[in-house]
Amino acid sequence: MEKADLSKIAVQVSLDVTSIDQALAMARGAVSAGVDWLEAGTPLILAEGLGAVRALREEFPDHPIVADLKTMDGGGLEAEMMFDAGATFAVVMSQAHWATVKEVVLMARERGGKVMADVLNAPDKAEAAWRMAELGADYIIAHLGYDERRHVSGLSALDDLERIVEAVDIPVQAVGGLSIDEAVESLRVGARSVVIGAPLAIQGDRFAISDEFEDILQQVVRRVDEFRRQA
Repeated sequence: MEKADLSKIAVQVSLDVTSIDQALAMARGAVSAGVDWLEAGTPLILAEGLGAVRALREEFPDHPIVADLKTMDGGGLEAEMMFDAGATFAVVMSQAHWATVKEVVLMARERGGKVMADVLNAPDKAEAAWRMAELGADYIIAHLGYDERRHVSGLSALDDLERIVEAVDIPVQAVGGLSIDEAVESLRVGARSVVIGAPLAIQGDRFAISDEFEDILQQVVRRVDEFRRQA
């Protein structure tokens, strides 16, 4: 399992596609562009199961891999399966019972992995982030859900970010409908990674094709490198 350097600002690509072939093609472009972490997105895991994580690990042995299973129960078993398939990070929901979070953390320690806690839909995201850190999570995902932002106007994943960053001593990332400018801006607020989803909507009616997507990721990596140098 590849270790993730949590002291370094990272660029992560979320592979929210539904086939291993699609995921690998996009991951190759992302790695070529200089992306640091690869995420097996929830749609990919639902469609292809543990095979998606294994395929990413086999082809990209040196890249940390996030398994975004969004665990709500059965924390120990689900985390064990993800880590044994090659994941570096397992994702547990802050809305899960504390015992589930604890089981994911215990399995991470046993398997040498890390835990990302997702505060999606928490009534108080900063308080939820604090609880997750107290339970042993290594990273917080400040997440604004896809359905929520489609049906409720005026929301941003940046809305609670400053409070979340101030509430914890572990790294935070902001996820959910952010533009590239907003994703980079999240670093100035205190986030420690930038997450770009694949496929990426570049216009209201279409997604970026492979070459466009790689070019966009190269731009993101350059901008994050600039931020790293200035920080």
